[in-house]
Amino acid sequence: MKKQIVAIGGGGFGRKNSSNLIEQYILNLSEKKCPNICFLPTASGDDDTYIVRFYSIFTRLNCIPTHIEFFKRTTDIHNHIMKQDVVFVGGGNTKSMLAIWNEWGMSSLLNEAYNKGIIMSGVSAGAICWFASGITDSWDNELKILPCLDFIKGTCCPHYDEEPTRIPYVRKILFDKKINSCISIEGGSAMHFIDGKAFKNVSFKNNKNTYNVFLDNKDIVEIPFEKIQL
Repeated sequence: MKKQIVAIGGGGFGRKNSSNLIEQYILNLSEKKCPNICFLPTASGDDDTYIVRFYSIFTRLNCIPTHIEFFKRTTDIHNHIMKQDVVFVGGGNTKSMLAIWNEWGMSSLLNEAYNKGIIMSGVSAGAICWFASGITDSWDNELKILPCLDFIKGTCCPHYDEEPTRIPYVRKILFDKKINSCISIEGGSAMHFIDGKAFKNVSFKNNKNTYNVFLDNKDIVEIPFEKIQL
């Protein structure tokens, strides 16, 4: 059974005029005619408009969409997650999301589901959460490196080309030797991992990339991953 993760750097159904290309790509990975997909909007505090947006898009696609909330009465999360073919994690405050997940046992449950072959995916907070660590703006005043779930080794930075502080911060922590390398995902692209290893960058906007960014002697090097253009 393949273990798969699709980490989206920015964009998708959470934004207006989305193409649905990356959403369909993720659903297709299940190889089911009508897969079950569960949305986890925890990082946004289970924001109602985000949940409505999820259903407005996925009810148009050939799937069975559901979601789990932690700020109202919460369903039997183990039973619900184990029925899914795909889990999609929304954006927001990663630190708060992980704290809530740990309290409810969701982190270990997602690990169980991942090892069972249920596809993990998400955007921004929902991208970095799968890595050993991620670069997050969960704190208001500065970017920080946050320990995450460690399904994938290494560090991830979403919104690499979308927010002006991202590239300078990645370069700084590389020069300061706080990390050895960084999977840096542009908005409009996603990194597809199979069995914990980078497979391909999936670009759902024109010519968007994911880079392996590292320090070679005193030079910052950005190596783009092989790309699928949707």
